[in-house]
Amino acid sequence: MLYYIFQYLESEFNLTGASVFQFITFRSAAAFILSLLISTIFGKKIIDFLRKQQVGETVRDLGLAGQVQKAGTPTMGGVIIILATLIPVLLLARLENVYIIILLITTVWMGLIGFTDDYIKVFKKDKAGLKGKFKVLGQVGLGIIVGSMLYFHPDVTIKEQLPNVEQIVQIDGKKKVFGDAHKSTKTTVPFLKDNELDYAKAFSFLGDGYEKYGWIVFIFVVVFIVTGVSNGANLTDGIDGLAAGSSAIIVITLAIFAWVSGNIIFADYLDVMYIPKSGEMTVFILAFAGALIGFLWYNTYPAQVFMGDTGSLTIGGIIAVIAIAIRKELLLPILAGIFVVENLSVMIQVSWFKYTKKKFGEGRRVFKMSPLHHHYQKLNYHESKIVTRFWIVGILLAVFTIVTLKLR
Repeated sequence: MLYYIFQYLESEFNLTGASVFQFITFRSAAAFILSLLISTIFGKKIIDFLRKQQVGETVRDLGLAGQVQKAGTPTMGGVIIILATLIPVLLLARLENVYIIILLITTVWMGLIGFTDDYIKVFKKDKAGLKGKFKVLGQVGLGIIVGSMLYFHPDVTIKEQLPNVEQIVQIDGKKKVFGDAHKSTKTTVPFLKDNELDYAKAFSFLGDGYEKYGWIVFIFVVVFIVTGVSNGANLTDGIDGLAAGSSAIIVITLAIFAWVSGNIIFADYLDVMYIPKSGEMTVFILAFAGALIGFLWYNTYPAQVFMGDTGSLTIGGIIAVIAIAIRKELLLPILAGIFVVENLSVMIQVSWFKYTKKKFGEGRRVFKMSPLHHHYQKLNYHESKIVTRFWIVGILLAVFTIVTLKLR
């Protein structure tokens, strides 16, 4: 909104300083600061409101140190993250940008799924919450919507052949960049010199014209990633500050990739896929990062509020969609390694328990408890130590992910 107001003031009245709103870097920084202020200042008011509504967490006694004491702590705090993200984005982003539209849809869609789950748990007193099949259906639905928009929308293109000096000319006193922007199902593969993979080639056996079926594979991949990452974030939200802090590290890293991918100069220099108009996502991503960091003000040990599924499902969905939009989804196993390990620990635990029960008549466990962070709690590590160490691992993974820009 402010972007359009200041654009009008500059064009009609030549207002001094109004042009600063044309710069993505300025609007991104402003979005980060504004979201941080909203989440910290108004977060307390939202927590007080949730407490008055008796929106308290129901905690089972699983033998974990300090777990029972958390009973009654306000949950559904993901509302703080969502509001602190949406308000700066609506004020500072270019709302006609297709990538911003997709991220807004993702935030609201996943927020509603998570909110419904929390509402059933808190107000309907049903600890199971929203049935798993409905959660998955919602995640799959979002994946189909996002995949379809990224594949079919005319503004979603890439430029594989970046322009050289001869292709940049002056027209009417303005620099124009010429190049072949086109639709593509290609993505980036880390560590490889020729680091592009075309999903459409899964149908190359059909012969000429196989590209027109590429949308099937692309949408399937989007559904798989959205579902997997949102569930991973959901499982990571188990101890104070773990999900929010780990997610903030991932999101800030994605902001770097989004800005580079949307800047033709840096995309050319780093030899990464240039995605026109994707740089605008940096405004959304930094607003999201500010909201997560502000939420940590109240969510670090001892937590004054929990994000609930309202926050965790939304966080996972947004991270997945950003990564897919900038064609860096194959980096998620590294960048979102914390989510991956948490997911795997549950899968391994359940699978091994079922297998040993069938074979030996008695279920056996690999971990003392899953997800993985609870395993360390069972080993009597204090949860603040577990969280800090997970953050350190997350930072190392983020640095390694950034290094892959040139590590080929």
